[in-house]
Amino acid sequence: MGDGVLLKAQDVGGSAPLAERAEHWLGHAIEVPAAALVVGEVAVLLAGVVMRFVFNHPIPWADELASILFLWLANLGAAVALRRGAHMRTTALVSRWSPRAQAWAEALATAAPCLLLVILVGPMADYASEEWVVQTPALGWPNTLRAAAVPVGAACMIALCLLRLARLGVADLVGVALSIAALAGVLYFGMDWLQGIGNWNLFIFFALLLGAGVLLGVPIAFCFGLATVAFLLCTSSTPLAVVSGRMDEGMSSLILLAVPLFILLGHLVEMTGMAKAMVDFLASLLGHVRGGLNYVLLGAMLLVSGISGAKTADMAAVAPVLLPEMKRRGNDEGELISLLAASGAMAETIPPSLVLITIGSVAGISIGALFTGGILPGVVLALLLALLARLRSAEVAHGLKRAPLAVVGRTLLIALPALLLPVLIRTAVVEGVATATEVSTIGIAYAVVAGLFIYRRFDWRRLYPMLVDTAALSGAILFIIGTATGMSWALTQSGFSHSLAHLMTSVPGGKHGFLLVSIAAFVVLGSVLEGIPAMVLFAPLLFPVAKAIGVHEVHYAMVVILAMGVGLFAPPFGLGYYAACSIGRAHPDVALRRIWPYLGALLAGLLIVAFVPWFSTGLLG
Repeated sequence: MGDGVLLKAQDVGGSAPLAERAEHWLGHAIEVPAAALVVGEVAVLLAGVVMRFVFNHPIPWADELASILFLWLANLGAAVALRRGAHMRTTALVSRWSPRAQAWAEALATAAPCLLLVILVGPMADYASEEWVVQTPALGWPNTLRAAAVPVGAACMIALCLLRLARLGVADLVGVALSIAALAGVLYFGMDWLQGIGNWNLFIFFALLLGAGVLLGVPIAFCFGLATVAFLLCTSSTPLAVVSGRMDEGMSSLILLAVPLFILLGHLVEMTGMAKAMVDFLASLLGHVRGGLNYVLLGAMLLVSGISGAKTADMAAVAPVLLPEMKRRGNDEGELISLLAASGAMAETIPPSLVLITIGSVAGISIGALFTGGILPGVVLALLLALLARLRSAEVAHGLKRAPLAVVGRTLLIALPALLLPVLIRTAVVEGVATATEVSTIGIAYAVVAGLFIYRRFDWRRLYPMLVDTAALSGAILFIIGTATGMSWALTQSGFSHSLAHLMTSVPGGKHGFLLVSIAAFVVLGSVLEGIPAMVLFAPLLFPVAKAIGVHEVHYAMVVILAMGVGLFAPPFGLGYYAACSIGRAHPDVALRRIWPYLGALLAGLLIVAFVPWFSTGLLG
């Protein structure tokens, strides 16, 4: 993802058209089963929920089958994401280069993932074959049927990369090949020195090499994987099959089953008109006051965040409904984009945020506790943004009539089924009635029924593209979790976690100093790495430190998530900022000077949440 640099591939003789057609057909052959796996996942999990809660007759193999389908969905989805350019990356630096340099960087962004996958596909296959002796508990199937998803997904991605490379110019291919060969030579001949400097080699691999890859536009997941593989090959004798095992482990958590389901739910909420119904109700209620539509935007983001779980989906559902009318009322375009981006950061902790689900998975925190603890921090930031938005709004109350009570009542009646959905999701998880995964399937069924029979808006032609989009985004998120899990394991094995713990606990100011350092670190990490990669990489290392010095795990989760959100939506590197500009159909420069007061309000709210733990833990009971 990111602002993206779209470059036309150059023809090489007559191979480019053939390669383009082959890529099209291979991509279609991957997308169809990926979309089917999304449907299968929903069907299996929903059947399990219905059989357990309605008929009191649980299906013993439902979770096991769902886990198998899920790993295949993650890996085929990663291949779909690679073909669509949906893997998280930053091109803020590369986009400023000359067209010639951009072409080289784009070739590198294809060749680097291919190199990683070629190195790992053999160990991945070995790992999968070794799992043949392990049987799944309920179904009694060889575990290879599940683990084979990893090498099969890698093979699909290698084929896609090779077909894309075949369409590039010879000069780009030679330039990238020489660059990679030169780097490999330096690492090979410097192995003795790298091993001799001890843990200082971590800086070489996980700061310089990783950072260079990210800034050059290589997808972040593959940067993680390349840094980890290079570190293991140059400094240890650890078999690379271990990396495959860690990737499998990272992508296989049952908690993460909720990720594709909430992404699909977000698509359904937008398609069925549920999001528009909620926005129309808020507009009828507040549209007549000064800056009223600003409040509507913030309120809509709070409500929609409770359904879709994905901030890009939230902004895409709200912005097209509100921004045209806000512009008509005289609001500056830069102000609108700034408020939209800030509202995305504000809503990071509103359940069922994908970041909450991810951090609960990697840090071992109750999802129900995170869902409960995430509400008030989001409200604190929303109130500060509302105050600032009122002060900076160009809207005036003159000439804007209060909507008649009949109109408010009618829009409330229309919006009521949609408004019940976030309440259903939060209540079911917080009260322990259903897990985050189970409630997402219930939400999907509810949205389908509401779209078909209440709102009567269900475009069947959009269903397949939605399923493919769900697979692609899920694959991008889950693949980055897999590679980050492998990288986190390598850092832990090196003893880095103990050094980090010692450094963080020695910061002056006790736990308050620790929280300030964490805020600064995650603002930077959120800007450079995006939220989920930063969380997956550092949560297993930092949460034990936070617990050791007396910081509640839910409170710490809220602090780092909000800090990450500030970085994610802060220019010039924050990818969320560019997503807001893209959704608002505005050039990034229009909001560049106007967004800073909004980021200041977010930072002020973050400090309030950090130094008043009650906002995060007061509702936990």
